[in-house]
Amino acid sequence: MLSIIEELAVEEWEDPDNYFPSYNITPTQSTPVLFFSSKRSVKSMRWGLIPSWAKDTSIGAKLINARSETILEKPSFKNLVPRQRCIIIADGYYEWKKSSSKTRPFYIRHQENKLLPMAGLWDTWKNPQGEYVSTYTVITTSPAENISHIHNRMPVILEDRDISLWIKTKDSSLQQALGLLKPLEGQLKSFEVSNFVNSPRHNSAQCINPLEAGLNLGLF
Repeated sequence: MLSIIEELAVEEWEDPDNYFPSYNITPTQSTPVLFFSSKRSVKSMRWGLIPSWAKDTSIGAKLINARSETILEKPSFKNLVPRQRCIIIADGYYEWKKSSSKTRPFYIRHQENKLLPMAGLWDTWKNPQGEYVSTYTVITTSPAENISHIHNRMPVILEDRDISLWIKTKDSSLQQALGLLKPLEGQLKSFEVSNFVNSPRHNSAQCINPLEAGLNLGLF
């Protein structure tokens, strides 16, 4: 946690005792999210956006990602872009490469083991019991060239210098923010991992082990 606080210049972390690192995050689970509300704050939010106007939670499973190209056209996202932007805190993610015979999982991370600050949108929904639930969606874009062989989409990963511009919505124009929604080039490393990661019950360092010691695809 300390390294996250230092790297992202976090000023406030809500309920830090409930933070536990995860190797296999799946939709509807909660993860730490950075946003700005008078200070750089982190709180746990559920993956899968539930708009404030939703009748129930079921829509969240359909809104785990938001395409950058159409983000201003979708009712669930367009009103959040100007005012409720966030960073999903991660240091890697999985993508599955499809072939004629099978689907193979790959792990993608920064080549220098830095965080991968993913651009997202967040909202708060009130359930029938009067409890508030904060949720988010990850914004996606076309893939960087060196990982395009794996999948045709990737999360929008921001440079460190652009994080404030994204989360401090009052200090940037909409066009400035939208200009950040592009592939991160030249800084990612990928390698194939075991199907062990396919089960959400598995959550250990084994999930990110290269499939074979010699099979580290690296940058290419």
